[in-house]
Amino acid sequence: MTPDTLMTPEKIVLDEKTFVPAEFIPIPEWPCVISERPQPTLTVKDDDLFLVTDTLGNISGCSINDGNPSMGLFCSDTRFLSRLELQINQHSPVLLSSTADKGFSLSVLCTNPRIDDRLQADTVGIRREIVLNGALFEEIEISNYSTTTVSFELSISFEADFADLFEVRGFGREKRGKLLRLLEPKFEEGVTAFCDGASPPQIHLHPDKEKALALAYQGLDGLVMESRINFQYRLPDSFKGYTALWQLEMAPHETQKLGYRLNMLTNNKPSSTVSSAVTLVQAKAAEMMEEQNWVQQITRIRADDRGTFNRVIERAEQDMYLLRQSFGKYKTVSAGVPWYSTLFGRDSIITASQTLMLNPQIAKETLILLAKYQGKVEDEWREEEPGKILHEMRLGELARTQEIPHTPYYGTVDATPLWLMLYAEYYAWTHDLETLEQLWPNALAAMEWIDRNMKETGYLSYYRKSRRGLANQGWKDSGDCIVNRKGELANGAIALCEVQGYVYAAKMRLAEIARMKKRLDLADSWLEEARNLKLRFNKDFWMEDQDFCALALDGDGKQVDSITSNPGHCLHLGIFTPEKAYSVAERLRAPDMFNGWGIRTLSSLSPAYNPMGYHIGSVWPHDNALIAMGLRSLGLVDQALELFEGLFDMTRKQPYNRPPELFCGFERIGDDSVPVQYPVACTPQAWATGSVFQLLQMMVNLVPDAPNNCLRVIDPALPESINRLSLHNLRVGPTILDLEFERSGSTTACRVAKKRGNLRVVIEA
Repeated sequence: MTPDTLMTPEKIVLDEKTFVPAEFIPIPEWPCVISERPQPTLTVKDDDLFLVTDTLGNISGCSINDGNPSMGLFCSDTRFLSRLELQINQHSPVLLSSTADKGFSLSVLCTNPRIDDRLQADTVGIRREIVLNGALFEEIEISNYSTTTVSFELSISFEADFADLFEVRGFGREKRGKLLRLLEPKFEEGVTAFCDGASPPQIHLHPDKEKALALAYQGLDGLVMESRINFQYRLPDSFKGYTALWQLEMAPHETQKLGYRLNMLTNNKPSSTVSSAVTLVQAKAAEMMEEQNWVQQITRIRADDRGTFNRVIERAEQDMYLLRQSFGKYKTVSAGVPWYSTLFGRDSIITASQTLMLNPQIAKETLILLAKYQGKVEDEWREEEPGKILHEMRLGELARTQEIPHTPYYGTVDATPLWLMLYAEYYAWTHDLETLEQLWPNALAAMEWIDRNMKETGYLSYYRKSRRGLANQGWKDSGDCIVNRKGELANGAIALCEVQGYVYAAKMRLAEIARMKKRLDLADSWLEEARNLKLRFNKDFWMEDQDFCALALDGDGKQVDSITSNPGHCLHLGIFTPEKAYSVAERLRAPDMFNGWGIRTLSSLSPAYNPMGYHIGSVWPHDNALIAMGLRSLGLVDQALELFEGLFDMTRKQPYNRPPELFCGFERIGDDSVPVQYPVACTPQAWATGSVFQLLQMMVNLVPDAPNNCLRVIDPALPESINRLSLHNLRVGPTILDLEFERSGSTTACRVAKKRGNLRVVIEA
C-alpha cells in the first residue's frame, strides 16, 4: 500500500506535525487462552468504533500481555487507545455506580479515597460520561461536597499501542512498526509544544493556548495511525509524558467540568467511516436521533409482561442497532464485540435471517455486500474460489501486510449455501424483484461453487488450504470440536451434517425461484439433486446404533459419530425423513444434551465434553434458536416453548438482559440458579441477539409469501408466561400491518389490528 504522504526512515511529515521514531517494541507470543478471569467491563459501540473499559471507565495500562487484553478503543481492527486512566492525587477513584446501558455511551459515578490528611474520603464527587460518535468524547464533572475549600490533582493518562486486533487475541509477530513521539507539533491554533528528549517525553504546553496532544504509530506498511486528543473546557495545567494534569482548587459545593475529544486518524484522514461531532452533547444528540430513526423502521414487538420480557426485547432491538456497521455505502451486522466487530459471512447471514421479521433491510444489504466480495479467482492463501462467499474481512495492519489472509478470508464451508437460503427468504418476505434480478448471477455462481465442490464425494466438505487459515470451517470452528464418540479428532476433508442440510434447502428454495424465472432446466435439475442428496444423507449420516445423526463424515467417508447439537440445524430444513427427524428431536432433549437453560454443543457423556469448552459442551443461544425452529416445524410446540423459556430465563439473568455469545454447559439446578458465564464471550453478539427475534418468530409462526401477496399465520403458540403479544409495523412486501396475539389456556388467537396494503392474511389453527 502506498502512503498518501512522503515518508523517510528518519522523519514523517503529516499535516504540519513532525513525528520521530521511538524505539522498536517487539510483541511477544501470547497464549490464545486467557490465563486469568477477566474483570467486569463496560462495552460501548458506534458503527466501526468500540470501547471496552473497566467499571470505572478506565483502561489501566492494557497490553497484549495482560490477563484482560480486550480493553481499549478500537477502530478498523486497530487499538487506538490502550490506556485511559483517571486518578486523583495518583490514587484510583472509588466506584459508586456505572452503566453502559445506552450502548453508545457509558457513565460512571465515583468519589475519592482517603488521601493522607489532605483529603477526607468521599469528599469529591466525580461524574464521567463517555460517548462514541466517529470519535471518543468524554466529559468529567467534579464537585466538592465538603464545607471547606479543597485542593487536589486530577490526572488522565493516555497511551496507544496501536496493536492489531489479532495481536490482542494472541497472534505473535516477529516485527512491529514504530511508535512515534511528538516533536514540535503545530496545532490548530499554531502554538508549538516540544519534546525535550526525555523518556517518556516531557511535553511542555502553554495552558492558555494549547489544544491538543497526539500519540502515533507507523506500521510496517508505512501507514501512520494517530490518536489526537483535543482538550475542552479547561486545558491541562501541565503534562508528564502522556498524562494530563490539572491542579484543582474548589470552594465548598463548587462544580468544575473538564473534557476532551479523541479523534483517530490514518495518514491524517479519519479512520472511522462515521463523521464525528464537535462536542459530547452533539455526539449524543446525533446518536439518539439515528437510534430513533432505526426504531421507527423496525417491527415493534411487545408483550403484556411488565417485567423483564419486554426489557429483553428492547435490549435486543437496541443491540441490533449498535451492531450495524458501515462498509462503503452499505450496512450489515458485525458479528460481536470485542473480537468480531467486522464483516462476516456466516454470522451476518444467519443474523439477517433471524431478523427478517424485525427489518428485512438488514438482509438486503447483507446479501448485496457479500455478493460484492464473492470469490472470483483461485487463491489458496485466502482460500478464495469463484462463487464462494467470504468468511471474514479485516482492515488492520496484519491484513494489510499479508501476515493474515483476511483481505478477505474465504475459509468457510457454509456461508455460500446460507447466502442462497437468505436470498430466497428475503424474496419471500419482500417480493423485491429488483434485488432478486440484481443478485441472480451471484446466486448462479454460488450454486456452481457448491456443485464443483460436491462433485467428488456428493457432499459439501472443507479442508484447510491456507497455512494461516482455520482448521475447522463450519460454525464450530475451534480446533478441538470435530470429535468422534471416543473423543478423537476427525481427519481429512470434513462433511458436516448441517452443511448438507443447508445445501438441500438452498437447492429446494432456488428451484422455486428458477421456476418463477422460467428457468425450468435449473428448477428440475436442482430439485433432482436435492432429492438425491436427501436419500444419500439419510443413509450415510445415520447412526443406527445411536438412532441419531452423525456430526460429520471424515476424509475417508467414515462417520464422526459423536452426539452433538449440529443435527438440530437440519430439523427445519426438510433433509431428514420424518421418523429420523423425530428421533433427533427427542435425543437432543435428553439430560446429557439439555442442561435446563439450553442444549449443549456436545453430549456430557462424550470423553471430550467440557462445559467450559468453546464448542465441546457450552450452550449457544443461536444454536438453540435454530433447534427450536426445527422442533416447531415438526409440530413439537411444547418442546420448542420449553427451549424458549430456558433461553429467556438465562437472558433475564444476564447483565443488561443481553444474551451472550455462549455460556457454560453446567447443569441448571433449581429456579434460583444462575447460568455460568463463559469468561470471554462476546457481548453484544449478533446471532445471540438475533436469537431473541428468531424465538419470537418461532412462537407466532409467520410464513410469508410476498410474491403471492399472502402471509400465513400457522398455529401461533404463546408460552404460559405471556398472555398477549403485539407486532406493530410488520412489513411483508409493500404492506405494513399490526398483529395481536392472545393466549387462552392452550390456544393462541391472532387478529389483524391494522393493515396498510392489500396483503392477504390467512390464520390457520
